[in-house]
Amino acid sequence: MWDESYEAGHFGPQHGRLLIRNLRGVVTGRLGDQVREVETVLIENGRIIEFGGAADAADVVVDAQGAVAIPGLFDTHTHFAIGDFNPKQNAIGFIESYMHGGVTSMMSAGEVHFPGRPMDRDGVKAVAVAAARSFELNRPGGVRIHGGSLMTGPYMEESDYAELAAMGIWLMKVGFGGFDKPKDAVPHVRWAQEAGFLVMSHSGGASSVPGIAPITVDDLLAMDPDIAGHINGGTTSLPDADVERLVKESRAALQLVQAGNLSASLKIRELAAENDGLSRIILGSDTPSGTGVMPMAIIKTIAELSSIGRIDPTEVIAYATGNAGRVLRREEGILEEGRPADLVLLQEPTGGSQDHPLKSIARGDIPGIAGVIIDGQIRAQRSRNSPAPSRLITVRSSAA
Repeated sequence: MWDESYEAGHFGPQHGRLLIRNLRGVVTGRLGDQVREVETVLIENGRIIEFGGAADAADVVVDAQGAVAIPGLFDTHTHFAIGDFNPKQNAIGFIESYMHGGVTSMMSAGEVHFPGRPMDRDGVKAVAVAAARSFELNRPGGVRIHGGSLMTGPYMEESDYAELAAMGIWLMKVGFGGFDKPKDAVPHVRWAQEAGFLVMSHSGGASSVPGIAPITVDDLLAMDPDIAGHINGGTTSLPDADVERLVKESRAALQLVQAGNLSASLKIRELAAENDGLSRIILGSDTPSGTGVMPMAIIKTIAELSSIGRIDPTEVIAYATGNAGRVLRREEGILEEGRPADLVLLQEPTGGSQDHPLKSIARGDIPGIAGVIIDGQIRAQRSRNSPAPSRLITVRSSAA
């Protein structure tokens, strides 16, 4: 019998033990790893403590019914406005739906759609602090939300970045703040990075947001951000020659988004492979935006890249998990002992042609999501958005 207290909205790790058994394997999320053939995962106080051990006493036992466990997915390009709201598509309450798409961590790409977004020094600082603080107390679906991305502009001063860092603000977005020329942002990027910020830049063609200029490869190389946002298009991709320069001449993470150009994504991945840069690829949705609300954006991107690009599913999963976690300086994203217990249980979809969820991904089919666990807490069983999993997990509580 299911213990409903696990759905009560706790944000921290669940105290006690949760055992997952009858797995068909574990995808670690580490680039280059093959599937680990283990049948059990033991979780205690929100962290993984053992793989493959004998069934042990636990407060909650999950029978995975042959599911494959992967790390919870990161969406590294999400457009919140404030809380669980985005006015671009009049979207309210979308975060939990993304969790039902296997997303357990979401990163703000800047609260650019904030209603009446201020474009002054005090206003942009206030928006960043308010957004970050709100997500400390509000985690729809239990999703880890990294909000409050500072929308920097020429009105900012060097001292502002250290001040904001002291208040816990660590994300910044370049490209929407009113600079006459993108290269004018270069000193601001340096000041922010010196204060410990992770800096993402818009890249490619002009955004749908009025007044936003294209950001070229010369701009990106001058700014040297930590993440080159949606280089496959958000919605217009960088020219192929510019992408080649970015891959070869920069250190930035290479962000591919569902809202962009799939053909460009495949070319970028090929360039990254040729230049020892696969560890730099991360995935995002770039939603809600002009493309709309897409709860399955990340898992859909994984299936598309794997099937059309003929790329091993474990590699593409690593882009959205281990790679993203490393770029965002997070412990999540890798399934190993001692790490946070954020994971997704996958089955092949009911009625599909394949007998394994990774084979389904390689064919281009979205797998069935049979369970989502964040901080060692079960946040969803059968996904309301993915195809129906071929087998449903069962959950038994020791309180039953």
